[in-house]
Amino acid sequence: MPKNLFVEPEEVRKSGWLKLKDIPMNRYDKRIEDEKQNFKKDDLLRIYRDMAIIREFETMLYMLRTANEYAGIRYNYTGPAHLSIGQEAAAVGQAYTLEKDDYIFGSHRSHGEVIAKGLSAIQKMNDGELLAAMENFFDGAILKVVEGKQENKGDVKELAIDFFIYGLMAEIFGRENGFAKGLGNSMHVFFTPFGIYPNNAIVGGSGPIALGAALYKKINKKKGIVVCNLGDGALGCGPVWESMNMAAMDQFKLLWEESYRGGLPIIFNFFNNHYGMGGQTCGETMGYGILARVGAGINPEQMHAERIDGYNPLAVIDAFKRKKKILEEKNGPVLVDTVTYRLTGHSPSDAETYRTKEELQAWKEYDPLETYKKDLISAGIASEEEVAAIRQGAGMLIERIYRLAVDENASPRIDLEKEPNFIGKLMFSNQRVEKMEERQCEVLIPKEENPRVKQIKSKIRVGMVDGKPVPKVKVYQLRDAIFEAIIDKFYSDPTLIAYGEDNRDWGGAFGVYRGLTESLPYHRFFNAPISEAAIVGSAVGYAMCGGRVIVELMYCDFMGRAGDELFNQLAKWQAMSAGVLKMPVVLRVSVGAKYGAQHSQDWSSLCAHIPGLKVVFPATPYDAKGLMNSALMGTDPVIFFESQKIYDIGEMFRPEGVPEGYYEVPIGEPDIKRKGRDVTILTVGAALYTAMEAAKTLETRYGLSAEVIDARSLVPFNYEKVIESVKKTGKIVLVSEACTRGSFLNDFARNIAELAFDYLDAPPVVVGAKNWITPAFELEKYFFPQPGWIVDAIHEKIMPLPGHVPAANFTKNEQIRLAKLGI
Repeated sequence: MPKNLFVEPEEVRKSGWLKLKDIPMNRYDKRIEDEKQNFKKDDLLRIYRDMAIIREFETMLYMLRTANEYAGIRYNYTGPAHLSIGQEAAAVGQAYTLEKDDYIFGSHRSHGEVIAKGLSAIQKMNDGELLAAMENFFDGAILKVVEGKQENKGDVKELAIDFFIYGLMAEIFGRENGFAKGLGNSMHVFFTPFGIYPNNAIVGGSGPIALGAALYKKINKKKGIVVCNLGDGALGCGPVWESMNMAAMDQFKLLWEESYRGGLPIIFNFFNNHYGMGGQTCGETMGYGILARVGAGINPEQMHAERIDGYNPLAVIDAFKRKKKILEEKNGPVLVDTVTYRLTGHSPSDAETYRTKEELQAWKEYDPLETYKKDLISAGIASEEEVAAIRQGAGMLIERIYRLAVDENASPRIDLEKEPNFIGKLMFSNQRVEKMEERQCEVLIPKEENPRVKQIKSKIRVGMVDGKPVPKVKVYQLRDAIFEAIIDKFYSDPTLIAYGEDNRDWGGAFGVYRGLTESLPYHRFFNAPISEAAIVGSAVGYAMCGGRVIVELMYCDFMGRAGDELFNQLAKWQAMSAGVLKMPVVLRVSVGAKYGAQHSQDWSSLCAHIPGLKVVFPATPYDAKGLMNSALMGTDPVIFFESQKIYDIGEMFRPEGVPEGYYEVPIGEPDIKRKGRDVTILTVGAALYTAMEAAKTLETRYGLSAEVIDARSLVPFNYEKVIESVKKTGKIVLVSEACTRGSFLNDFARNIAELAFDYLDAPPVVVGAKNWITPAFELEKYFFPQPGWIVDAIHEKIMPLPGHVPAANFTKNEQIRLAKLGI
């Protein structure tokens, strides 16, 4: 389906004025006295209780960081403590309106947000739901620690509060009974049964992830909304702007199918405490004046932006009720500028030289716990004694849980001496799940009626017939293999979606997706903005909530625009969540050719360096289909590298060709593409074909038989087949088109040298691209490895070849010279 919005020149060139709407600011003017008919006494007191619990919890952390003691018990807590003391009303007011099916994603200082949402969920869930959540989480391990220690032992909600505060505190203290077994720590706490999804140590990190969660709810028609909590400092982060823009895409309201049409169910809530670390956002590091103003730059609805008084919990409740209604009517996204203030520094070690004592004192006069308490008493809701009892109860709760959480017997840490591979086992889930949810897949036509599926059926599924290459117009190509695996999955997993840069309207980058539009409705396959951080980050959120997703960056070089989302989010959440969260994401990236320095780089080594990512790089149609099938059957993040040089190549190595049916190539298993006895050549990506030419030269000119092994995967990688080859040949050359310095080939070479030392006649030799910028196409033969380079490297570094005159310099002196120059 092509874009159906006509860009009318007469209209867009018309003279006139752009008129903006008024943005409400702190319009709520009621007090408790005015709201008596809308709130029960218990509700009004519970608001105060929740604020008090947050205040005491964070006071405890502050005391530990500054005095190493709380409630007379010493404890050396060295972890982060980015506190939100002073911001309690904003967190509690927000959570008051939310159900357990409403998800929150936290800001940089999110203890208050997490506690408020948890206490709100406990209040609204019935006893059966609460017991099930506690009993099922880690098989009841956390529940067993707190069970039976309550004053009212039959009170499930009291038990749930203890369970929740303990799981949170144990996590912050790095204990095995924490919600992520102590692996997430303070800034990554979550508890999904209560709708609490991860907060983030990266400022603004929740922006793209929450966007993905909202996509998941919209596309899979799930109940609830998503709240993305951010600090005002996050407005300096590009991914936050990308996420707001993508959340407001016109296609949601104009191009998606009728039953899916409407805005995304997400609130971007900025806890505006006026400081990003020590930088004063309004007046120093930014220029928006009023944060709510930025909504006017996103869409005509101005994101329904509003500034609200975050020091008044009732004002926050009022605003979030109204904003939630907007989302339920499919008119999102929404932006809320929640004015608040932190009464402590960025962290306990903060000297706070960036603000005056007078300013701090002025805000303390409006401390939300004190002003709300006075309102409760003056409205006759509670007596001084009742309010004091609530505050005392909060202190007793935190002290009781604190004693449990620091007790080494009740709350041990993961014992890495007994289980040295405990964290290692969490790096990948290694599960096989055909479909993430059991329901019908929404498609437009039966798969067999898809025009490209029909076209592929007529193609020749081998690359050579009678010793001659099959013409490109007739051969089943590598791009066909990737397409075939992907379209199959769209017909089996109803949660699967795909999006990226210019995917839909012209077959996607390099024709891989051509034909998908005929089969897939818009909500399953759509264009994204040119916003790499939002693309990758939203995939993280979509998968985290239970879906499967393929996202695509047109060029490998663009990964730099999504560095945090790739390396801090996609790679880490499975392990940081102790395996609770799964990450079934396939990120397709192509390694360019002919386009120079910023469009032709192989960054596979960067991805292989980061723990938590599976990295594959198929070079043949058979492997491309099989590896994509494996990636889409798994629940781990897979970076799927593709070389533009070989999209149109046919299957040259399997005489029987590429099967039409389903099969998998195991991720991590290299494959022998050419058997030999004298030297082993291990390749990554398109360098396979360079190595095959070199092997032919070695055989015809020098009588050497080269065994060529295609790595196929970088992470994981099974060395057994390579070691067996080296035992036979005694020699190995490793080849890829990535720059040599820092190449993952060096890691391969080191391991091979250690594992096969006794069998090697010479050290492993790495042949990669030059440590230059990628030059123009006409100069690429001087940059990328050539067949002759492999032969030259063997001659110089492994064994002299009779009569060979090298063209490339692989001498030790040249190696030293280039290293001195940094090239």
